[in-house]
Amino acid sequence: MAVYEQTYKRYAGALTPEWSRFLIIPRHAYRAVFNSKLFTAFFVVCFLPLLVEAILIYLHHNFSAIASMKINVRELIPIDAYFFQAFIWVQGGFAFFVALLVGPPLVARDLRNNALPLYLCRPLSRTEYVMGKMSVIMILLSLITWVPQLLLFLFQSYLEGFAWFRANVWMVSAIVLGGLIWALLLALLTQTISALVKWRVIASGILLGIFFIPTVFGAFINEVFRTRWGNIISLAALIRNVTAGLFGTFDRLWDIERFRDFDGSLIEIQMIEPPLWASWLVLFLICAVCLAVLSWKVKAYEVVR
Repeated sequence: MAVYEQTYKRYAGALTPEWSRFLIIPRHAYRAVFNSKLFTAFFVVCFLPLLVEAILIYLHHNFSAIASMKINVRELIPIDAYFFQAFIWVQGGFAFFVALLVGPPLVARDLRNNALPLYLCRPLSRTEYVMGKMSVIMILLSLITWVPQLLLFLFQSYLEGFAWFRANVWMVSAIVLGGLIWALLLALLTQTISALVKWRVIASGILLGIFFIPTVFGAFINEVFRTRWGNIISLAALIRNVTAGLFGTFDRLWDIERFRDFDGSLIEIQMIEPPLWASWLVLFLICAVCLAVLSWKVKAYEVVR
């Protein structure tokens, strides 16, 4: 507009609080994500194991339903730390595929179209930009992992009574931390790969390779060297061990293999899992590397020589 007209006025509306400005990114991202009917259908399917879990909890306290189905109460799965841990793992598998569908294009699309200056020229820092992109993944994954698990824990506490809640309240931290760690790892990995590779299909393939290739190679190491230290390079095994440690079910003695030597003598080999501190350290290093790469790639401009 012409300066001499002097019709420009400063914005006088309400300002968004600084602490929540990064949430504008997931708000608009979800509009595009849930426009896909296929993804929406898959996201609904992710809640089916939770429905099974709720039914199992309900059957433990509905004796008429148990009697009508001729089910022995002792044959039902006990509602304990192993129960919630198992469903955390099941939901973690669904969370991986949700992150695989949603995560790769988030940063790659902005880098490919040189859209970062449009974000960073506004009152939005690089840290807030990364937090906004990561929150797209973390909020979705939280909705299918630790949030419903926490509600089902409260449902079990309501049916069982306050005594059960008081004795098992420590599981709340295990449920929340287990879900958040998995969501944070997936968010960091997807955004890092998205920042390095600007094409969605290639980024999705790399994410699949990061999870499955080290797992296969680690299983090969375990089989050849009769050990469990190969799990230290498997992200799935790392998350499994860390979650088991949070729930208090971690046991380093994985298995005992027995075989006979050439002279016929019986030999026993104890299959020992890596210690928990090693799993935590590897996860911390992976997250640190991802943050360093994001700090390097997320810039308002790039000099190309």
